[in-house]
Amino acid sequence: MAVKNLFSARFVVITVFLALIVPVVYKISLKFNPQQRLLFTVEELALHNGTDDSIPILLGILGSVFDVTKGKSHYGKGGGYNHFAGRDASRAFVSGNFTGDGLTDSLRGLSSSDVKSVVEWREFYLRSYKFVGKLVGRYYDSQGNPTKYLKGAEAKAARGAQLLEKQKTEEAKQLSCNSKWSQEEGGEVSCDNSFPRLVQRPQEIALTGKMSKRCACFREDELNQPGLEVYEGCDYLAKTCRV
Repeated sequence: MAVKNLFSARFVVITVFLALIVPVVYKISLKFNPQQRLLFTVEELALHNGTDDSIPILLGILGSVFDVTKGKSHYGKGGGYNHFAGRDASRAFVSGNFTGDGLTDSLRGLSSSDVKSVVEWREFYLRSYKFVGKLVGRYYDSQGNPTKYLKGAEAKAARGAQLLEKQKTEEAKQLSCNSKWSQEEGGEVSCDNSFPRLVQRPQEIALTGKMSKRCACFREDELNQPGLEVYEGCDYLAKTCRV
């Protein structure tokens, strides 16, 4: 029994020692060779949250890790973007949820448009900050190879870009309404030589997961087309409508 207790006590001491010494050794290695790390674990990345001035401030997005130390006023302790430091919070770049479950790398349930925006944020960091490695986990495996999740996200973003381009092409065929707004008079849409109508944006459901409408101008001989909606309170042949 005594031997067993002694063994257990030594095991606890060794575990505690390793928990304390590994982060210290890791930080020392960074000081001597800060660029040697190409692959990061979640625990290693968490050390770079801006609370220790002796090591770089890092953030991850879609598994790519960037050194954002030059933006210390934003990403450092007390900065407005500090919630991104030391983690991959890809979802928060488009959700705006910077607390709790919102600070996650999961893009599950996001629309093609949102995933496209996350990929564009990654491009921003590639242009603006130094890429220093990859985060092992959802988007890269232990060898630094892209996972099915990264490939899926990039494919969904590409699909979103295609849909957006198709939507622009389709909508360019039908003249958009003029619009203006003032605090005193509210909003107004108008067409110079035709009539304003609300029309569905068919690509929007695939892009954002939601249906939406836009204002387009139609000639009088086109007003019998299905799906054209007169603005509430506006005359059938009015060229200007309050909204």
